[in-house]
Amino acid sequence: MANAVKLKNLIRDNKITYVVKGSQYIDDRAIMVSDIYRPGLELTGYFDFYPKERIQLLGRTEISYAARLDHESLVNVFKRLCTPETPCFFISRSLPIPKELIEAADNAGIPILSSTESTTYVSSVLTEYLRERLAVRDTIHGVLVEVKGLGVLLTGDSGVGKSETALGLIHRGHRLIADDRVDVYQKDVETVVGEAPQILKHLMEIRGIGIIDVMDLFGVGAVKNRETIQLVIKLVNWDNKVNYDRLGFEESKREICNVEVPQITIPVKVGRNMEDIIEIATMNFRAKRIGYNATTTFDNNLTALIAQNSKDNSTKKAKDADK
Repeated sequence: MANAVKLKNLIRDNKITYVVKGSQYIDDRAIMVSDIYRPGLELTGYFDFYPKERIQLLGRTEISYAARLDHESLVNVFKRLCTPETPCFFISRSLPIPKELIEAADNAGIPILSSTESTTYVSSVLTEYLRERLAVRDTIHGVLVEVKGLGVLLTGDSGVGKSETALGLIHRGHRLIADDRVDVYQKDVETVVGEAPQILKHLMEIRGIGIIDVMDLFGVGAVKNRETIQLVIKLVNWDNKVNYDRLGFEESKREICNVEVPQITIPVKVGRNMEDIIEIATMNFRAKRIGYNATTTFDNNLTALIAQNSKDNSTKKAKDADK
């Protein structure tokens, strides 16, 4: 997990937020968890399981309930809500903020943010933002490209031709996400996303040429900031002693940030058009995902042919026996 997300970055990156009170405290606050909390039970005085380290989001329900409490009760409740670990308070729908909360937050050095958006929308946007930035992260040696709308991670030993193959794909209209080093993070239990480190963004290294700027050479449509990794293609140097999969029955996975991603191995050999092969591999992978599997079709056809030949042989033997 990343250590923390600075509150000032959350405010900067999410246009739905603005600071109502406590702007002088923003630089001192950070968020350690992605979950957002609505302190409903705490307004009744129940603090046994108060998650003080979360953003405290108050919507119409919480503000309406607070309006029914007397001044002394509100002072006590909001004072207990304000802890050194609490990153901020967030008020949705531009609802009126109780003066007791403003005073308690100011005394504790906690900013109060607000938004015109609904409580559910604010919670959804902030949770997704925080999950992405606090996600499990790793770095992979490879090239990430978008081919036919799918995120394809090219891996393999140095010198196998990953960058050159990716450059050929870009020349055909596909897009580069990251070359040489791919930063990856888990978005959810089934999704892993890859992006380029800031220093390598839009850049590629081609042996014999050096560093090239893909966006400068091919235009903005040739690059993309990040993409979900849906398929891993491992490039290996051709070895005559190895029996490579010819029918497509072999299926393997690669685990990236606790997410299993389908992986296929493609041998590289002089004379093989790797751009064509990777395009076809991507199209075939997509076809399999929607239920069209050429390998299964071939297997069914072969089974039917064997059954037919067995039937014909039985019939022939029966006729020969009658003669």
